[in-house]
Amino acid sequence: MDSETQSADAGFRRHLGLFDATMLVAGAMIGSGIFIVSADISRDVGGAGWLMAVWALAGVMTVLGALSYAELAAMMPRAGGQYVYLREAYGPLSGFLYGWTLFLVIQTGTIAAVAVAFAKFLGVLVPNLGTENVLLRVADLNWRIVIPVPWHEPLVVWELKQFTISAGQLVGTAIVVLLTVINCLGVVAGKWVQNVFTVAKTLALIVLIVVGLTLAADSDVIRSNWQNLWTGIDQTPRFEAARQWAAWSSGLAALMVVGGALVGALFSSDAWNNVTFIAGEIEEPQKNIPRAMALGTGLVIVLYLLANVAYLCALPVDGDPQGTTPIERGIAHAKDDRVGTAVLEIVSPRFGVPAMAVAIMISTFGCVNGLILAGARLYYAMAQDGLFFRSVGELNSRRVPAIGLVLQGVWSTLLIFSGTYGQLLDYVIFAALLFYVLTVGGLFVLRVRDPGAHRPYRTFFYPWLPAAYVLLCTLVMLDLLVVRPLYTWPGLLIVLAGIPVYIIWVSRRPVVKN
Repeated sequence: MDSETQSADAGFRRHLGLFDATMLVAGAMIGSGIFIVSADISRDVGGAGWLMAVWALAGVMTVLGALSYAELAAMMPRAGGQYVYLREAYGPLSGFLYGWTLFLVIQTGTIAAVAVAFAKFLGVLVPNLGTENVLLRVADLNWRIVIPVPWHEPLVVWELKQFTISAGQLVGTAIVVLLTVINCLGVVAGKWVQNVFTVAKTLALIVLIVVGLTLAADSDVIRSNWQNLWTGIDQTPRFEAARQWAAWSSGLAALMVVGGALVGALFSSDAWNNVTFIAGEIEEPQKNIPRAMALGTGLVIVLYLLANVAYLCALPVDGDPQGTTPIERGIAHAKDDRVGTAVLEIVSPRFGVPAMAVAIMISTFGCVNGLILAGARLYYAMAQDGLFFRSVGELNSRRVPAIGLVLQGVWSTLLIFSGTYGQLLDYVIFAALLFYVLTVGGLFVLRVRDPGAHRPYRTFFYPWLPAAYVLLCTLVMLDLLVVRPLYTWPGLLIVLAGIPVYIIWVSRRPVVKN
């Protein structure tokens, strides 16, 4: 490791091995999405083949991104990860905009949403602790922010009709506080929570897959899904909306629908890059970070694809929204979109629902821990550069950035009680894709600028593999600009809002005199 890296991360302790790093990648990726979002995707695409195509394309994009990031991670194994890559490729403004968006929405909004998801499924077991138990309600607020958008009617990007406090929000807050405290005790404490819960939820997902492929499998359902593999997409509302932009080609309209449906699958596969944030605490980071990203993303994507095969063995893609059984409702109309629950309910109507609730609680708890553990390291790197509060760039006696952890927890809690984290998360995937494209583009920039630099790992099939990733992400973003403007324009505004903040922040920094 170079002397600059050693100096930048001198206060950290390298307590994380390859297994720990892999568990962080997989654990941050697996939340509640894989158990739920296939319902929304099915409503968009209408056919089993299209459903699998969406998940497969999201998987390909994720693995391509991880393999491209691996070279950057091996070159610059420093705390802050992706922030450092952007800074080195384009300058401090690009790094700041990423950190700004991560803190404001991407990391904290995801922490808030996943913590509340934990509470939502706890409510299945203990209704008084769920999100449905409203303790306080202030109605008739009708606060909103509306922006004009080219070629589209004005968009309501933020709206708050009422303010509520539920028992579920209090539970979500308790989860954030508990895991923040644990991670303030040191990276070893955080890694044990991560490892235990990631192993547990991986096993739970494997059990769901096995049940779906065996006990819950139905030959009539399999035959129906297989025979209608590529039908149904032209019957969906999303297809009709896409035809406005591609009236001359049904094929192009179908591809536009698939691009829009990728939002859920990509969000469920996101956060694999978090392992780069904590590079300063990983043993032999030049080797272990690339390996962890390849192993972690590969494991999760295989499990995701198998989970959807299991769904298709047990449930028809489409069904009756008014159906009384899981098979009658199908994947598209599973109760509360809980597709995983529907599969277990087929096998055991009595125990299937609580069993799946426990599995998702384990999954979301581990996911929140991974997000909390990793996020604070990026804010630490920003603070070290003078681009965040100075105290965030300091380590406590346990050699972790405790102030950054606490600040992250406070903002995540505010988002929980704002009731708007769901809206904010609609914007996350576009902003995340934008920075993924810029980061992988930075790989080309650094190759040209410094071709002789030491690269412990070189991206396979360069430049074709990273170029394919950039192309796919760009096409998806262009598609989202048209078919899902509510997911895109507000995300762009959040990113751009960081520019004046950066100017103000830099202008207030003290000038160092020689």
